Order: sequence, then C-alpha cells, then structure tokens
Amino acid sequence: GIGLCRTEHMFFQEERIVAVREMILAGDEIGRRTALAKLLPMQRSDFTSLFEIMKGLPVTIRLLDPPLHEFLPHTDEELAEVARAMDVEPEKLRERALALHEFNPMLGHRGCRLAISYPEIAETQARAIFEAAADVEAGSGETVTPEIMVPLVAMATELERVREMIEKAADDVARERGKRPVYTVGTMIELPRAALQADAIARSAEFFSFGTNDLTQTTFGLSRDDTSALLGTYTTTGILPNDPFVTLDRDGVGELIQIAAERGRDTRPEIKLGICGEHGGDPATIAFCEEVGLDYVSCSPFRVPIARLAAAQAALRSR
Repeated sequence: GIGLCRTEHMFFQEERIVAVREMILAGDEIGRRTALAKLLPMQRSDFTSLFEIMKGLPVTIRLLDPPLHEFLPHTDEELAEVARAMDVEPEKLRERALALHEFNPMLGHRGCRLAISYPEIAETQARAIFEAAADVEAGSGETVTPEIMVPLVAMATELERVREMIEKAADDVARERGKRPVYTVGTMIELPRAALQADAIARSAEFFSFGTNDLTQTTFGLSRDDTSALLGTYTTTGILPNDPFVTLDRDGVGELIQIAAERGRDTRPEIKLGICGEHGGDPATIAFCEEVGLDYVSCSPFRVPIARLAAAQAALRSR
C-alpha cells in the first residue's frame, strides 16, 4: 500500500500552480472557493488514477501540509500571471504575499492549522477523495476505503474540527451519489504534545502515523536541514550514539511513540499504528517498531526491500 500520499505534490504541476496561487492570494472565502472549484476536478482525477492503480490496497492520503508561502509566486512574471488570472493589480497580490511570510514556517501556519483557518481547502480535498473513490467503485465494483490523514495535530479539538469538515464532505457526496463513502480518518503524530495527548486524540482517529522526521525535530529542538555539522560532531565525540534522523532515538522520541501507542490503544484498542519518514527504512528503527507493537512502517520506495527484510527479521526475533 501507500503509507503517505502527499497531496501538495499534486499542486506544483504547471497547469495547476496558477489556480493554487489564486486560492492562496484571494482576499476572501468566495475568491478561495472560486479557485478551489478549478482544482477540484484535477485532484479528483489524481485520486481516481491512484485508486485504480492500487486496486483496493491501503492508501493513506495526507491533507495539505506545507505553509502556504511555499506555493507563492517567486518572480514578477509569476506574480503578473496570477494577477491576470484573477483580474487584480499585481501590487495587491504582492502585499498579500508579504503578509503570508513566516519566520519559522515549520512551526507556523501549516498542517491542520491551514484547514481550521480555511475550511474550504480541507472540504475540497475530502470531496475530491470521496468522488474519486465513488467513481472507481462504480467502474470496477471494488470497495475503495481511503485513509485520510490530518497533519500537525497538537490538540484533540483540532482533529475534531477537521474531522467535522471531512464528514460534511462525505455527507454531501452521499446525497449526490446515493451512497455514503467508506473511509477512515487519522492523524500524523509529529509533535510531543500530540504523543502525550494520544488518548484524547484517539477519540477522533482510527489510525496514528508517527511522522518521525518532524517528531525528532520537535523533540530534540533540532532542524534536520541545518544541523548536519553539529550532528557529525555529536556522533564522533560520543554525545549521541548515532544520527537521530537516520536511526530513531529510542530514549526520547521512542518513548513518546510508546506512550502514544499505549494511550491511543487505551481509548481505541483497534487503532492502527505505524510510522512514516526516513526512519521507516532503517533496520534498527523497524526492530523498535516491532517491540512496541506498531502495525506497519512506511518509507520511500527505494528503501522498501530493506524495510521488508528488516520487518521479517524483527518479527522472527519477537517469536
């Protein structure tokens, strides 16, 4: 199956990025919905292809995660192109782009925070997923059960709010298609607070996917992109046994995962638990996942053969 489908990658294609920028730079909900109406058939087409290829295998689709500024125009020519599409002055869009700038976007307006600020984004993505699933089911007769993942949740109330948006989209599609979509909703556990509040969060989640890249960053207070030299010093001098972005830190990050797994299962015994990130292809990390009872690991495609072998070895050792 697919453990992490990043929907933002679908937005960077040339014919779509203008509509995405229209949505971001719109000054009100009406403008955003106008732009999202252009994106809906594109997203639906992507998900239709995905479900057809996967033939009923699990697919975990993450709602929009990156901060909006990643999609903004970077040149005057790009800004002018969006301004023409929206029939507004380029200077107005420039001001809007400056207003969206963040000094620390990794911990800023991204993930579920985007969905809460702009519910129409999550509703449109969920509708595209459900309509695609309905189209594939109608054509093939196979049941499609998408797993919808809400990123960067820190509080149970955040997931509750976004789940309501997803359910509204499901209700709308059910009325239009005459059949209610079958799906599950879960979240990425990538903040320490989310791990500690897993019992409350599990009330609204059928699955947890531990985003170990960001969970490692937020637990250590280290940026993965800026600390390679520091980590080299730490590992060569013995302060750290290994790079925590390659092999999971059992004592800190691992304990948070174990706490979250236990508390999540206290609330929902059948909850599905896994990890996604570069750690998913590391044999030592996979052994840890087996020890704490996770159900799956997800990693980049080229790491899959190593991950499958390591998972089999870990399962045999645990018998």
